[in-house]
Amino acid sequence: MKSICFITDSIFKSGGMQRVTAVIAEELSKQYDVTIVSFEEPEQEDLSMYGLKDYPVKIVFTHFRKTEKWKSMLYNAYSYLYKNALPKTAITSDLYAHSSFPREMREAVVKILKEGDFDTIIAVNSYLSMRLATIKRDLGDVKAIGWIYNSFNAFLREGSPYLGTELKYHYGRQLQKLDETVLLYLQDSEMYYHAYGFSPFVIPNPLTLKPGAPSTGKNKRFLAVGRLTPKHKGFDLLIKAFDKFAQRNSDWYLDIVGDGPEKEALNKMIENRYLTKRIKIHPFTENIQMFYSQASIYVSSSRWKDFGLVLVQAMAHGLPVISSDLPSSKEILGDFGMYFKNGDVDDLAKRLEEATYMDWQLKSNEAIMISQRFNANVIAEQWKTLIESDGQRNRKS
Repeated sequence: MKSICFITDSIFKSGGMQRVTAVIAEELSKQYDVTIVSFEEPEQEDLSMYGLKDYPVKIVFTHFRKTEKWKSMLYNAYSYLYKNALPKTAITSDLYAHSSFPREMREAVVKILKEGDFDTIIAVNSYLSMRLATIKRDLGDVKAIGWIYNSFNAFLREGSPYLGTELKYHYGRQLQKLDETVLLYLQDSEMYYHAYGFSPFVIPNPLTLKPGAPSTGKNKRFLAVGRLTPKHKGFDLLIKAFDKFAQRNSDWYLDIVGDGPEKEALNKMIENRYLTKRIKIHPFTENIQMFYSQASIYVSSSRWKDFGLVLVQAMAHGLPVISSDLPSSKEILGDFGMYFKNGDVDDLAKRLEEATYMDWQLKSNEAIMISQRFNANVIAEQWKTLIESDGQRNRKS
């Protein structure tokens, strides 16, 4: 039986990445020995989260060793030079990889991974993927996979809070040391090919919650779910669009479910438009299924791509979906989605009105059928195909 290891910053925190990692690990544990190596403290362990207690998934805790102060200063100095002054070459990139992941840290991680004697190691996020690339030669005959959640543009665009353009060459150089890279979207895979000459494997995220009762379509309620952060989810656009829609329609309501720093500002928008009886912001709940079941139409107003989990969750409850015309949303929804031009309040208001006249039952049946493509066992089969493959797609063609 093959042995699989996931390396992650955390598994016992509430978040989409943690939930997806747990679900995939659980499915793979039916066929493989699965271990999750987490950079958390052991006292954070809570196997009741994500159902981990019901599966033979081993949890190992580790941490990065601290580096002596003078060494840290030296490493930081080189990192600054690489980002701002040095030419971007294979040599300078590899030196930067070692300065940002010092020897003391590398040795600790290599030790715990070699002790596990794993056949495949999967790094969960972009940063850990680059660190796995840095130590791959020290791990011997192991298949190394980087699992990337960030979109290409969001991660590498100018001014990005993540890597930005100054580390674009370095990012591609390091990923090419891995055997495989996994992305969520085909569009991103094409961008990697144009930028770096290799095509990462594309595996979408699975449905990570057990659906509740399917919607009946009888409640005239739109639903939107997500963290209330500036810009990203576009809840400000949705409130403005609903305001325009509400001037012509008095029957429908809007529920927004989520927490975050923009909650006060969004509530103020609602008050200023005299919509407090029509729009409600609810705190996030573990029983999110209740909101899906009671809604009739889901609205995704995101300005840029994300994991797409809520789209699949909505469809699993039989909800038709209105979405901004992001390529990532179109990959998930296909012709099923009712799209509006990203950022266009008037176009979104128009879609809200059009959706109230559609053949709801036909759309609902289609939603449930599409969502089944994202069942955990279906997505796990794609992971198994990758794990069992002999190819090395991260090599330049």
